[in-house]
Amino acid sequence: MTEHKAHTKQPAHNKEFDLQQTADRAQDFYARNKNIINISLLAIVVIVGGFWGYNRFVKAPNEKKAQEAIFQAQNFFAVDSFRLALHGNGNTYGFLQVIEKYGGTKAGNLAKYSAGVCYVKLGEYEKGIEQLKAFSSKDLVIQSLANGLIGDAYMELNKITEAVDYYKKAGAADNDLTAPIYLLRAGLASEKAGKPQDAIAIYQQIKQKYPQTNEGREMEKYLARLGVVK
Repeated sequence: MTEHKAHTKQPAHNKEFDLQQTADRAQDFYARNKNIINISLLAIVVIVGGFWGYNRFVKAPNEKKAQEAIFQAQNFFAVDSFRLALHGNGNTYGFLQVIEKYGGTKAGNLAKYSAGVCYVKLGEYEKGIEQLKAFSSKDLVIQSLANGLIGDAYMELNKITEAVDYYKKAGAADNDLTAPIYLLRAGLASEKAGKPQDAIAIYQQIKQKYPQTNEGREMEKYLARLGVVK
């Protein structure tokens, strides 16, 4: 019986010894590498704290300032005063100043889209394309409008291949509101480029995917014009 008790106590002793040995190794590792470990921990604290601080004390105030700065430019834009909307009136910012100062904010991103529209309306197509390409949105419809307007600008510059590419990007948004409109423009541009087969494929896509839209209901006419009949 005594022998059995001695036998059962041995694993507990070994376990205690193993734990102590592990602790000693950890302490030794820390002692040898404490500078690296402490710097790493400090870096994590700085990064997390810096990210929070940036959002709280820099990003949020900048967003508010940008929204205030863009307000008058939007008013000029609403009444088709595109040059004033772009450049401001000397007392208030235009979209270009908002982009320069607050380009990384949501309002600054919107200013890129609005500036692009202004330039296209003023016939300055290259500048319009530059601003519209700088704009990005997770809203598929708004992004579709931007891509479609780039296509329009390329058409005005007689760069038909580029126009078709952007009309197709706009049509890829896959909604009844904008997709059939820009796909139709892609088809018409393909016809103008002397690529009737490409146009036919696009018109058939509109007919199949968007039959209840105005564009979808007119596709038989466009297809018939290119020799495709039922």
